[in-house]
Amino acid sequence: MIVKSFISDTFTIVLLESAIVPLILKISRHSPENCPLVNEKAKKMNLELMGKLGELTKKHGVKIVGSWTVMPEHLLVMVYDAPSFEAFQKFGMEPDIVKWIAAQDTTEFKIAMTTEESMKLLK
Repeated sequence: MIVKSFISDTFTIVLLESAIVPLILKISRHSPENCPLVNEKAKKMNLELMGKLGELTKKHGVKIVGSWTVMPEHLLVMVYDAPSFEAFQKFGMEPDIVKWIAAQDTTEFKIAMTTEESMKLLK
């Protein structure tokens, strides 16, 4: 149930009666020059992070739902499930994660919910 809705020229904020635990989508791109397949520095950093990722997600209660790479577009899409947005923010502030995000040319984070959760809002 929607409690309040605020609309401005650029965005809408909707406050919900019950909190929905968010899924977070991370969409990253890197240039061909920074591709881990051809850039040794990027390759080393990615391999090091992958070795630590399980420990970091466990520390913050974050789960990786899935991860997909679109090789010809140098695109990475990851979906995270977190107990709260605050937990995800703390995960994202880990030095190794910050370093990884900073190495990408562009990174976007989007908060999403399942279709089933969005359908509940319509009832």
